Amino acid sequence: LWFTNRIEGAGEAYNLPFALRLSGELDVVSLRAALGDVVERHEVLRTVFAEDEEGPYQVVRDAVGVELAREAVSADQLTGRLEAEARRGFDLSAELPVRAALFEVGVREYVLLLVMYHIAADGWSIPVLARDLSRAYAARCGGGAPGWVPLSVQYADYTLWQREVLGSEDDPDSAVSRQLEYWRGQLAE
Repeated sequence: LWFTNRIEGAGEAYNLPFALRLSGELDVVSLRAALGDVVERHEVLRTVFAEDEEGPYQVVRDAVGVELAREAVSADQLTGRLEAEARRGFDLSAELPVRAALFEVGVREYVLLLVMYHIAADGWSIPVLARDLSRAYAARCGGGAPGWVPLSVQYADYTLWQREVLGSEDDPDSAVSRQLEYWRGQLAE
């Protein structure tokens, strides 16, 4: 996904949009804080992908906030605005792979749109994100922080484990070398 983003640019093909319709009183300050809590909890959401002469590498940012763009729209404009925001690409070298927009559709009627790049999320991630955001928002509305236990494993831990299991491309007997050789043969023609 990093390679595709570098070659094709900041396109929309790997964006994962997730919209929540919210009705009733909304504490926007608490929502902003809850988004920050979720990004703080999940390192992959605050990771950018730098590059040097040896290739890409992850940079996990310490303290970052997710901007919550806010816009009043009519019901007729909503679909177009959601689509436009969902199609806006990501520059993985500079931007976090998540952004949020809050559309105010009417009195006490909102749509929260979260857009994530597939390098940081997938279909399995959406329910986890929604659960964590809901818990963080409830805690923030109650005047506190979520108070959850830190995650024992982050995505960077998985990538290190995967590298250990697959081995090095420099080792012809490694799993990654065998897989590369297999695919070279399959795709030779």
